[in-house]
Amino acid sequence: MAAHGDLQELLRMFTSRKVSMMGAMGHIKALQAVKLKTIDQIAAAPLSDIADALKDDKLAKSFHSACKSHGKAGKKRSADEPESPSPKKQKYQVSKFNLDYSALTPDELEDTLTLPLEKDETLLRSTTIITNRAPLVLAFSAELLRITMPEQPPSSRLSLSQAVVSANSKTKAISLGIEAPGTEIPLSDGQPKVRVMGREIPVLKRAGYTWSGSKSPQRVTSPTSPRPQNTWSASQPITLKASTFVAHAIKVDSAAQRASLIKGLMGEKPDLMTADHNAWAVRTSFGGSPLVQEASFDDGESGCGKFLLDLMRTLDTTNTLIVLTRWYGGIMLGPDRWRLMRECANDALASMLRTSTLGGEPVWGLDTEDNKPVVSTVGMAIHRPEGARNYLLRSFSSAPVDGVEPKKTVAAVHEEKLENLAKLLGALRLLFESWQGVLTKTELDRRAWSWYVAVRPDVESGPSGWGAKGPLPLAKILDLRRTEAEP
Repeated sequence: MAAHGDLQELLRMFTSRKVSMMGAMGHIKALQAVKLKTIDQIAAAPLSDIADALKDDKLAKSFHSACKSHGKAGKKRSADEPESPSPKKQKYQVSKFNLDYSALTPDELEDTLTLPLEKDETLLRSTTIITNRAPLVLAFSAELLRITMPEQPPSSRLSLSQAVVSANSKTKAISLGIEAPGTEIPLSDGQPKVRVMGREIPVLKRAGYTWSGSKSPQRVTSPTSPRPQNTWSASQPITLKASTFVAHAIKVDSAAQRASLIKGLMGEKPDLMTADHNAWAVRTSFGGSPLVQEASFDDGESGCGKFLLDLMRTLDTTNTLIVLTRWYGGIMLGPDRWRLMRECANDALASMLRTSTLGGEPVWGLDTEDNKPVVSTVGMAIHRPEGARNYLLRSFSSAPVDGVEPKKTVAAVHEEKLENLAKLLGALRLLFESWQGVLTKTELDRRAWSWYVAVRPDVESGPSGWGAKGPLPLAKILDLRRTEAEP
């Protein structure tokens, strides 16, 4: 596997030649398949091998030359160094494109999202950074999750942390009158959530995702919101010509549960009792038996029960109860009636699959503000981890020396921000590690917000302070660590 620095540089070489990110990853995989994983290996290989792997002679020639030039430039820079140079310094470059998750292995994805870290306490205590509050929340959350949710890969921690920032910013913007409430995309009932820094974050499971840092096979319980074992999942209501449809679905162990579950649903949502029809269908199986028990009821909605059973058979859905509710508006809908019933039933069944109980699986933080996602999962937008990482890499400047801001090159400013990020993450890691094993994960999560409030930069109250920056001496974070005298 290519090192992180080589992978980023290979991606840059391809994309600078007008190759899409997906295409670039495909080319890199093709080169890896013929044992060409690093820039040096590609530079030393015959051009014919490169052309055979890339299936594009013109691109192969240009790319091969770039790899050779890259190697010569590296040798030129190290000409005055000792014969045994120190290991190559890792690069932390901003991702200029959305990563194609499907083209990356889990370990490759996590490798592209690494962040710098500096834990030298003497160095940290002498450092003051300039930042605004949002990226500081992001850094706090990302380091906190290393302790409270160690089963989550770095990509998930960054996604969840960005969700915390988004939720916090949304709440603040509404309180200041900058944004109006109610702009979020509605989520289905029972959408699983995790608690991060005191906030309830809706999440989506990343089915089958494993990486080399996984804790497993043991399942780790994250600080999730309490929810009943059996939870109804609801579709979004659909209205046409004064008729409104909505569906609810739930997992069952046996058909005998049907009556009590429907009674519980009506008690939980009494407005359903005002509907004209509450049709239902249930399908259950027993162990590994191919036999399936079925039952349905129209409740006056002609053909609805059989329609629901047929839909569940088509989807091979068993051990499930679905209830379809209709408030009749007085106008016959004709064939549209079947379409609306299908949409509601499919929505409820899909929601049920998304809202199964969490048990330590990797998750994404859902982006409830994004109704047109570039990349979505099961039709839902996520907070992308590379965006969160980019935000961290760009957000922490150095405090002026004696009030004077010296002129610096763009490269020097970038390097300085990386160093400041490394120090901030190091200070936060020392803080959280000092309380690890003393506080429960739930208590550590609760205290994290108060620690953030204690150190965040002071800004003007009201809209004038929105997004304002201020100084943060890292010694303030270190002073929050547990001392030997504390229990």
